Amino acid sequence: MEEGAGMPRRRSPPLHPQIQARDEGAGVDRRRNPRLHPQIQASEEGGGMAHRSSPRLHPQIHASEDGAGLTRTSPVESASLPDDDDMLREILLRLPPQPSSLPRASAVCKRWRGLVTDPKFHRQFRAHHGKPPLLGIFEFSNGWNVFKPILDPPDCIPSQRFHLGRYSQRCHYILLDSRHGLVLVKNSRQDEVVVCNPITGHHRCLAVPSELRMDNLGGAVLCAAGDHGHVHVGCHPNPFKVVLVSTATSANQPLAAATSANQPLACVYSSETRIWSNLMSAEAPRQFIDTGVPPTLIGSALYWLSENDLMLKFDLDKHILAAISVPPVTDGTYYRNRRIIQAEDGAIGYAILSYPSFQMWQRNVNGQGVATWLHPKTIDMHTFLGLPSQTGTVLGWLLGYDEDTDEIFVYVRPNVYGVQLKLMQSRKLHETSCVNPYYPFKSFYTPEQIMLLRLNRDVDVRLLVSYLCPLQFSPTVCDILFK
Repeated sequence: MEEGAGMPRRRSPPLHPQIQARDEGAGVDRRRNPRLHPQIQASEEGGGMAHRSSPRLHPQIHASEDGAGLTRTSPVESASLPDDDDMLREILLRLPPQPSSLPRASAVCKRWRGLVTDPKFHRQFRAHHGKPPLLGIFEFSNGWNVFKPILDPPDCIPSQRFHLGRYSQRCHYILLDSRHGLVLVKNSRQDEVVVCNPITGHHRCLAVPSELRMDNLGGAVLCAAGDHGHVHVGCHPNPFKVVLVSTATSANQPLAAATSANQPLACVYSSETRIWSNLMSAEAPRQFIDTGVPPTLIGSALYWLSENDLMLKFDLDKHILAAISVPPVTDGTYYRNRRIIQAEDGAIGYAILSYPSFQMWQRNVNGQGVATWLHPKTIDMHTFLGLPSQTGTVLGWLLGYDEDTDEIFVYVRPNVYGVQLKLMQSRKLHETSCVNPYYPFKSFYTPEQIMLLRLNRDVDVRLLVSYLCPLQFSPTVCDILFK
C-alpha cells in the first residue's frame, strides 16, 4: 500500500458494477448487470460506446437497403390486424350484440366500415349471437304507449327513437304484445289491430273478424319465417303471424249458441296469404281473457292468462285452442301478480308473487297424458335476492316476463328490478311511479340504416346519426362514420 493512501475499501461485487481496463488501455469499462441496464459494448470502429437496447422496450432500428439511413420498425406495425377480410370478419362477429358495438367498430377505418355495413355480415352477426339483447320495454305511461330503455350508456337508446307514431295514443290504441322486433296494438275505434315495427316505422292495419269481441280481445304477433338458422328479430319485411283470442260477439247469435255460451275463440292471420283462418273454439266455460297481460310463447304454443282458474293454450303447429287448469291457489293473490313462465325442460310454469314471497309451479305430464302441477318452489325475494323488505306501504307488483332470458320484472316501490329466474340474480333497472304491464322489446339494432345512407351527401350526417344511431357519439366519430 502506498504511503498516505489510506486504507482501501473493499466493495461487494454484487452491489457495484465491475470495472476493468479496456483492451486498448484507454480507460475503463463499467460492466453492468444485464438484467437491470442495457448492455454497453464497444462499437466495431472502437470509437465509442454502443447501447444495446431491449427489443421489448424500443422499436427496432435497421439500416435501409441503400445504406443511406436508418428505418424504424414500430411494434404496432408488427402487431397489426390480419390482412385477410375473412379473418377480420370472424373477429368482428364476436363483438357484443349491444347497440353500440357495430357503430363504434365502423368508425375505426374504412375497411372496418365496409365489413360491418355489409347486409351479409348483419345476417351472420344475428345468427352468431342468436337471441338479441333486450333494449327496453313498451308500457302505458301518462296516456301514451311509450318505449322505456333499460340499458346503460352508451347502449341506452332514448325513448323517442322507438315510437309507434299515431298508435302511441292510449285513448284509442291498447298494447297487446311485443315479440320478434314487432309490436301489436288494438285500435278500439276501427275494430282492427295494427302490427308496428318501431325501428323502421312500418305498420300494417288488420281488420278484426266480426265474430270476435273487441272488449275482450287478446293477441300475439310473431315472425313466420322458418328458414334454418333464422333469428326472429327485426323481422321486417319477413312474413309474420297474428293470433287473436276472444269470445263470440253477442251480435252473432248463431255463433254464440254454437260455441256453448261464449266459449273462447281463436283465429290466425298470415301476412303471406293476407287472410284470416277459420275460427277455432275450445271446450271450456266462458273465459274473460286478461288482455292487460301479454301472452307467453313456450315452444310452439302461446299461453294467455284468464281472470279465473284457467289459462288458454293455442298450438301454432296444429291450430288447436285448449283450456288448461292453473295451480290450486287459494291465497287470494291479485291475478295481475301471476305470469305464465317457462319451467325446466321447456315445461309450462306458473309464477305467483305475494311479495316478498315468490312461487314457481311446474306442470308435469306423465306417460298416460295426465297433467299435474308439481309442488311450487318458494323464494323470499328479500332474504335470497336482496330486494327491499316489505315495510309499511311497500308493495310488490309483477310487471312482466321475458320468455327468452327467463327474466321477470318486479316493482318494489320506488324501483323496478329484473330477476333472472334460472340464475337467481337480481338487478335494479330504474325508478318509476308508473305501475303497468311491461312488453319487452328486443332487437340487434345494427347500423344498417345509417350505413346504407352514408353515400347520400345531401342528408345532414349528424341528423342521421342522432336519429338512427343515438349512441352518444362525439362529433369527431360522427364525421369519421360518414367519410
